[in-house]
Amino acid sequence: MSVEKDRIVLDELYKIITPSKKEMFDRIAAQRTKHLTIALENVYQEHNASAVLRTCDCFGIQELHVIEKDNQYKVQRDIALGAGRWVDMYNYDQGPDPTLDCISKLRSKGYRIIATTPHTNDQTIQELDLDTPAALIFGTERRGISHEVIDQADAFVKIPMYGFTESFNISVSAAITLHTLRERLEKSAIQWKLSDDEQVLLKLKWCRKILREGQLLEDEIRRRLFGKE
Repeated sequence: MSVEKDRIVLDELYKIITPSKKEMFDRIAAQRTKHLTIALENVYQEHNASAVLRTCDCFGIQELHVIEKDNQYKVQRDIALGAGRWVDMYNYDQGPDPTLDCISKLRSKGYRIIATTPHTNDQTIQELDLDTPAALIFGTERRGISHEVIDQADAFVKIPMYGFTESFNISVSAAITLHTLRERLEKSAIQWKLSDDEQVLLKLKWCRKILREGQLLEDEIRRRLFGKE
């Protein structure tokens, strides 16, 4: 019944926001996914980190996980272009090993851990198995992913390259990877998009973000419609 109540509350909030915003929320939420997610480990260049956040939004990736082992994640607004409002970010910066904390969290949510690095047993992004949810971990621009990620990874994936340079910039790597994997999902029979119930919760969250004192407004609507619960 709680989901039905959420739908009713969303309908009430939709009466407040503009029709164009309502149409946009419905259209974009229907294309969102948690089947793929990205984790950034210790990325220190702010423009690259912000570009990856923007890329996640552009390709419909709803969650971004950020491991802040030595470097703090900072969003550059002129690069992210507001993507932080729409993508859910999870930060790991506590305890002796934030990387392992992140991996543990991702596994608990059903993700396979995919290390993005050249490796003896690696696959290309065209070959990666997408039948089950995948969390792709990108490392620092200089050293790549840590040994912890390598030890914990379920698979290794690489982007084919044909020049002298050994690797792409991390933001470019994320963009190429997500473009390829998104296209593969679009052509597959995999149920990779958010469920209707998940979309309702997501659109409620987006409404709260754009409305002044959105959480208080939603709470008031719930009290008015359903009383104290």
